[in-house]
Amino acid sequence: MGDETAPSRTRVRVWDVPTRLAHWLIALGVGLCWWTGDTGRLEWHRWSGYLLLGLVVFRVYWGFFGSATARFRAFVRGPHTVVQYLQGRWAVQPGHNPLGALSVLALLLLLALQVALGLFAVDVDGIESGPLSAWVSFKSGRAAAEWHGIVFKVLQALIALHIVAIAWYRIVRREKLLGAMLHGHRDFPGSPPQPAKAPVLNFVIGALLAALLVWLVTRA
Repeated sequence: MGDETAPSRTRVRVWDVPTRLAHWLIALGVGLCWWTGDTGRLEWHRWSGYLLLGLVVFRVYWGFFGSATARFRAFVRGPHTVVQYLQGRWAVQPGHNPLGALSVLALLLLLALQVALGLFAVDVDGIESGPLSAWVSFKSGRAAAEWHGIVFKVLQALIALHIVAIAWYRIVRREKLLGAMLHGHRDFPGSPPQPAKAPVLNFVIGALLAALLVWLVTRA
């Protein structure tokens, strides 16, 4: 028998700490919003919404000023690349695949819309309202509250699809996406370059901007 050598693989740090931290805190924030909303704990619901607001703002900022794999320009691709990926003609590389990138964008957009609607929402009796509800009419506030509920149902469906996709990649394609989001590393064939890390200052600026925006909203 011939001497067969397994192809070499390189361990790459795919996700930096801020990306992973934002990911899991957003998951926690969505869970808290869900639970506090369903159980009528509206004061806690409001504060969990503030948490999500800050996290979404930070993740959007990090999509422009974060590490290489966290930046939108690194993983947002056109329809042609998505088709290539579905056909198996896309070279594996660190970061989101073209289909996963669409999921990330959809989740961020829905989260941003969900939080924004909650800020302007008005309860049916006009007592429990979002911090910016005074800026809109009662009718508009009620419409925001109704859409707040509708968008959350869409968000639930997308989150369920996201979980199913992770399970499918693990079982069928043997890709440990969940593990990578926990410890930040994945093994890749060959010797791909390590993605560039963002300076710590970028993280500090993003965290301060997110905190400032949340503080301004709470003061409104």
